[in-house]
Amino acid sequence: MKKLIFCAAAALSLFTLFGCNNRAEMQTLAPTSAAELKPMQQSWKGVLPCADCEGIETALFLEKDGTWVMNQRYLGAKGQAVFASYGTWARTADKLVLTDSEGEKSYFRARGEALEMLDRESKPIESSLNYRLDPVSDPLPKTPMTMTGMYQHNASAATFTDCATGRETDVENHAVLAHDYQTARGASQKPVLLVVEAHFTMTVDPASGAVQKRLVADRKVAFKPGKDCDHP
Repeated sequence: MKKLIFCAAAALSLFTLFGCNNRAEMQTLAPTSAAELKPMQQSWKGVLPCADCEGIETALFLEKDGTWVMNQRYLGAKGQAVFASYGTWARTADKLVLTDSEGEKSYFRARGEALEMLDRESKPIESSLNYRLDPVSDPLPKTPMTMTGMYQHNASAATFTDCATGRETDVENHAVLAHDYQTARGASQKPVLLVVEAHFTMTVDPASGAVQKRLVADRKVAFKPGKDCDHP
């Protein structure tokens, strides 16, 4: 998956900040529950600076399971202009820390119900440009993201356990994966490693009425029998 990296200075691309990795601070953090995050919003949106486009329309979604999804649209850019990323989030007393699926980190701080992006040292960005994301109530984006995880299909249901976050998610459209999964699994009943471009969606369980997070496979499906998250 193409990595999107932010920049802490107006003259540089936003790519720089999101690609920086401050692992020392994260050693003191643990995934935070949604209850600890309140009264903050769970989704935010804004247009952040861009060195070679009109701005990056950025939407951030925090999930109750300690994961996040970020959708970014490069306004006025040529070629592919929309990307998505995901990972886990944690919170210190005054900062929100996002760790993406490749282990790279970025930082925000609360400004009322809004979020303000911080630099790669988790310090405020000294700039007249906008680094603020305001609260919204948008649905999760449908932009495909490359994910790797252990896939298992039992009877009429299937699950995907993501290698990067460790989270297990039900698969919405598992029927489209059934043939390739059976071929890859053979006689074994064990999960099979799956690399897939997919997105998340929120659906209502008809039996319980509860809202559930599910994975939707989009394209580029590849099962890897005999492999796992530690040996992809």
